Amino acid sequence: MNFNFELFLVLACLFTGLIYLLDWLFWEKKRKSELRPMSKIVEYSRSFFPVLVLVLILRSFLVEPYRIPTGSLEPSLIPGDFIAANKFAYGIHLPLSNTRIVPLGEPKLADIVVFRWPVNTSIDFIKRVVGVPGDTIAYKNKVLYLNGVEQKQTYVGEGKDSDSMGNLFPVKIYREDLNGVSHLIQINPEAPDNDFTVTVPRGSYFMMGDNRDNSEDSRYWGFVPEKDLLGKAFLIWMSWNSKDHSVRWHRLGTLIHSAKN
Repeated sequence: MNFNFELFLVLACLFTGLIYLLDWLFWEKKRKSELRPMSKIVEYSRSFFPVLVLVLILRSFLVEPYRIPTGSLEPSLIPGDFIAANKFAYGIHLPLSNTRIVPLGEPKLADIVVFRWPVNTSIDFIKRVVGVPGDTIAYKNKVLYLNGVEQKQTYVGEGKDSDSMGNLFPVKIYREDLNGVSHLIQINPEAPDNDFTVTVPRGSYFMMGDNRDNSEDSRYWGFVPEKDLLGKAFLIWMSWNSKDHSVRWHRLGTLIHSAKN
């Protein structure tokens, strides 16, 4: 079951805030006149309410942490990376509904974006933007074309990927120039090409993983509407290797490069 932490925060703020308000309006004066101690529920509500409100504001409007669960963005982001996402990069949104109330910008090509999965909006996904509204995206022989222009790939070297059973297989690492933004991708030469051509409709975005042959993305479940965008990834603040239970110190503080505004 997917735990909705944002809903929990909102409900916790409402509950503790209501207790705090009732105590301030009615209970505090009577309690002091009768020299009674503060009940635990009132004490905890008064203590936690300001903290919960602050956390809700930070996560809803400023910065929210996310964990990378799969290898779909390898080699750029790897499982166990904890990233920070700028929540106001694309506008100020209301909690829970994600309704944009103040537009501040739009996703640009090569941005790595956190969004609600269109198939099940209770689940958050993270992918790279490879097509904005009006773009025609083509994928031929594992090479990306943007509005008819080939997005150049430069061979970097060999790598390893794993399947769902943990079996390793070789992949090739390339540096792709996506409309002027340089980033790494990896390709499994043994996987089918799965060529396609599509035009991105208004108000939507086409997302792909950098692990081109091992990513569930817009090629399989379609476009991401603007209303489902949550934030722009900009920093790896923690990275945990679950295989040997260690911190990947060299990845801490790594900036996630994207398009320049």
